[in-house]
Amino acid sequence: MLLENKVAVIHGGGGSIGAAAARVFAREGARLFLAGRSLPRLEAAASRARSEGGEVSVAVVDASDPVAVERHADEIVESAGRIDVALNAVGFDHVQGRGITETSLDDFLHPVVGYLRTNFLTAKAAARHMVAQRAGVILTISTPGARLSGRGLIGNAAQSAGLEGFSRALAGELGPDGVRVVCVRPHAISDALTTSYTRAMFGRIADASGLGMDEWIRGLTGSTALGRLPVLDEVAEYLAFAASDRAGSMTGAIANLTAGALVD
Repeated sequence: MLLENKVAVIHGGGGSIGAAAARVFAREGARLFLAGRSLPRLEAAASRARSEGGEVSVAVVDASDPVAVERHADEIVESAGRIDVALNAVGFDHVQGRGITETSLDDFLHPVVGYLRTNFLTAKAAARHMVAQRAGVILTISTPGARLSGRGLIGNAAQSAGLEGFSRALAGELGPDGVRVVCVRPHAISDALTTSYTRAMFGRIADASGLGMDEWIRGLTGSTALGRLPVLDEVAEYLAFAASDRAGSMTGAIANLTAGALVD
């Protein structure tokens, strides 16, 4: 198993990507600690992960609260002895689809500050323990907005490019201590549209474009080299590989899971 005897913490563990990753991590032998703000969603994700044979603990933790995040990391190490993998899969609704003249400063900064804050805090809490044990993997999640240009992307683009830059810099900082950092960049995930905030967000973008949701999604799909969007299982399987010792020489990487919407 890829993650046998590994201890993994997933912030945003009740969300679409977090729950999918939890299920695959559990199948691959990891001991899981799921954190998030919705206990019912965490419990549902934990139940699915336990059905794969995983040992799973859940905790209500606000990933934007530095005291709560640090305390949770300490509790994991006290219980399990170490943290081998830290995945930030936190996601939240934000404004896309508007031009700069129609976007307030608060709406622009909301994803930039929100995503970078939670990733900084969760990475810092994990890194403190990983550096001490001289091993570990920190996983972050970006979007194609980091590399795209066009109307309505400014907040998402700044957030995603900032997160990718953060991940690269962190890989260089922590590499000498044996800690790897990998950023995964999926596109819109087709089977997450019914379970996450993205359906409402994309629906607003479609409305602003004068398109129906189905038509807008078809346009998004048609922009990929594979003629389809990625699915949750593909993202989760890659995260498990990146967290494993089989990817032991991979760090500072931005993994392109956009189905060819971007070609690196």
